[in-house]
Amino acid sequence: MNQIIKEIEDAQLKAEVPEFNVGDTVKVHGKIKEGNRERIQIFEGTVIKKQGGSNRATFTVRKFSNGVGVEKTWPLHSPNVEKVEVVRQGKVRRAKLYYLRDRVGKKAKVKEVIK
Repeated sequence: MNQIIKEIEDAQLKAEVPEFNVGDTVKVHGKIKEGNRERIQIFEGTVIKKQGGSNRATFTVRKFSNGVGVEKTWPLHSPNVEKVEVVRQGKVRRAKLYYLRDRVGKKAKVKEVIK
C-alpha cells in the first residue's frame, strides 16, 4: 500500500519548483476563484518558514497590510499557486523567522544578500 501512495503523490508534484529560501522576499501568484470567474492575485512578502517534503511541502509568507501583519501558508505543489517570483534574497541565520512577528517597521527587515 505504501508504494501505491508514493505513486499517487509523485503524480501530483510540479515539474518545475521555484528555488527560494527562508528570508527571501517573494511574490506568490495565487489563483482566486470568485463565483464562476478565476483570477490571479499577487501576495508579496518575506518567507518565514519552509517545511515538509514531497507533495506536502509548504511555505509561509508574511507581509504588512494596512499596518497589520498578515501570514499566509501556501502548498508548494498546489495547482492554486501559479508561480513564485523571488524579488530579493535575504541573509538569515535561522530556519524559521518567527521572531519577525514581534517586530514592526525597520526592525522587521531582513538583510539582503549582495552578490
